[in-house]
Amino acid sequence: MSETRSPTVPADAAERRAARPLVCYQVEQLPAPDLELYHRARGTAERVDEILVPPRDGRAFEVPAGSFFRITSIDGPQVGDLNLWHRHDLGERFFSGKTRQLHASHVGLGDRLWSSLPGLRPMATIVADTLDWYGFDADGGGVHDVIGTRCDPYTNRLLKGVDYHYCCHSNLTRALAAATGMPPRDAELHVHDVLNVFMCTGFTHDTHQYFMKASPVRPGDYIELFAEIDLLGALSTCPGGDCGSSHSDDATPCFPLKVEVFTPTPAALEGWTPPAVNGYSRTHGL
Repeated sequence: MSETRSPTVPADAAERRAARPLVCYQVEQLPAPDLELYHRARGTAERVDEILVPPRDGRAFEVPAGSFFRITSIDGPQVGDLNLWHRHDLGERFFSGKTRQLHASHVGLGDRLWSSLPGLRPMATIVADTLDWYGFDADGGGVHDVIGTRCDPYTNRLLKGVDYHYCCHSNLTRALAAATGMPPRDAELHVHDVLNVFMCTGFTHDTHQYFMKASPVRPGDYIELFAEIDLLGALSTCPGGDCGSSHSDDATPCFPLKVEVFTPTPAALEGWTPPAVNGYSRTHGL
């Protein structure tokens, strides 16, 4: 076994650490969502569907392009894990990492959820959020994160040595399998990193570890999104409840979440069209 040694601190360590941080992407050229148009259209919309997601479970739902969907906390504080796919092509799905790079570690009003490569287009735009007031707290925590993955039975098995079947990964797998008719083992391959709806998270100041804390969500709070393309969604009510104590077990009180779909009149979206897939040639230099 090789000897482990602490590295020697170089003489120019302070100079290296003082390098100026740069935001990775210059996002000023991103097309801005027309929130005024969306809000006007929302005023004409009628509810066409409602889905209740039971505690520690998952449900799938469809949202046609040009419609809205709202996720609402009911009965008690509860966070949810959201997956999105192009309804006609499961290969195009929510890309949490790129969404994080184009917006921030936590998303809010006016931010968009972007699709995976090679599509890389807006799938949905956040048009309303009753928790938009939260911002970032003294611990560095914010709401609606695109940092974490999703609680899953594999990590639970690794860390605790037990099988728990109601992690968000499994909830989303069952929901997608039920919606598509796929066997669970096939559906699982389409489950992906999530938007952690209502979840309050950040990184600790000292060790920079990912943390969760009790969500500020209360019954009646909601987040609403505009579907830029035809969507198939799946939402899991996390077994962590408000994620203020534990998850991946049955120890925490959990509550249902409600998903509602609203469709506006066609005239209300006159001039709007779903975004096209990314225009890159896909030749990759060959």
